[in-house]
Amino acid sequence: MRIAITGASGFCGGVVARLAAESDADVVCVGRRPGPVGKHLFWDAAAGEPDLGGADAVIHLAAAIGDPRPGRRTEEAFRRVNVDGTRRLMTAAAGRPVVWVSSASVYRPGPYREPVREDHPADRQRTAYGRTKSSGEKIALAGRAVVLRPRAVYGEGDPHLMPRLRRIVRGGRAWLPGPDVPLSLTAVENLASACLAAIGWPPGAYNIADDMVYRRDRAVASVLGVPVRHVPLRIARGMALLPGRTLTRYGIDQVTDGMVLDIGKALSTGWRPEISLMSS
Repeated sequence: MRIAITGASGFCGGVVARLAAESDADVVCVGRRPGPVGKHLFWDAAAGEPDLGGADAVIHLAAAIGDPRPGRRTEEAFRRVNVDGTRRLMTAAAGRPVVWVSSASVYRPGPYREPVREDHPADRQRTAYGRTKSSGEKIALAGRAVVLRPRAVYGEGDPHLMPRLRRIVRGGRAWLPGPDVPLSLTAVENLASACLAAIGWPPGAYNIADDMVYRRDRAVASVLGVPVRHVPLRIARGMALLPGRTLTRYGIDQVTDGMVLDIGKALSTGWRPEISLMSS
């Protein structure tokens, strides 16, 4: 099978591309930069329709990500990639199977009292990333794509989650807002295996995460190698408004909302996440 993978030069896309090649797929990396394996076809997701190189299936990971200061320019930049880029990609796919990698950030903000299923409302997002990913996945779902919603992807070479966590260490302690909460995390290897398996899944949205519920404080302490201390939530939210902030409001939500994903729908396909934070 020939698989076109967008965003293959990035953290998640690179792992997906390597796993696809190891599975004997013919890999075409579609994006501004070459991926780690396979043929490269240039595409700027913010402009133009991609050449998918005669692929049999498409895995779309190219995205505008991050949590910059809000504003019209930020919103427009994210929309060009996550919404307009999706529309162009779905046109180019022209009926091929598409796996569109979304995010649990599309879900309505918590706190969450029970595991979040795929029918949880996907609105009221607090960031340009969440809003535009939600809009983009609606286009993908209308085109009968499989949409994957991972939460907090981690792994070797992670350029996002781990750097944020390291910034909260002061004086040999990791300072986290609010009390300890349960949460879901997603090993990048589990996301990659889901991306390949999902080529054969029925269209629709699927939560993707490790097959265990973590306790936030224990997980952070084990990763950073320092004990966790708590900052009152009201103080943390006030600090998020200051220049040079370590945590944003979105970042605070991520570590205090207690989001646990129900992955039963994905598990019902026969897919199994084999990696956990304790084994990685």
